[in-house]
Amino acid sequence: MPTAYEIRAVGDVKNKKQSMAELKLRRLNELNSRLKEDLERPRIRVSEASMSLIQHCQNTKDFMVPSIWGSVDKREDPYAPQQPNTCCSVM
Repeated sequence: MPTAYEIRAVGDVKNKKQSMAELKLRRLNELNSRLKEDLERPRIRVSEASMSLIQHCQNTKDFMVPSIWGSVDKREDPYAPQQPNTCCSVM
């Protein structure tokens, strides 16, 4: 009759604990390297970024906002449907 409990070798428990510790250490090292990369990333102040964004919006014509920039000529509008060139056709 099989017993309800098995006898485990002590080495199995130690190996399992050691492998869990190694896994945790590897995860911590990966997290540490990601944090170091994040720390080295160049930063700018929010005020500088917002001024840059405001200047871009003021200097770049947005064809999707005709209320500000006025109507756009169809030739200049990149969102207008393109007319196919009808110089040549193959039938």
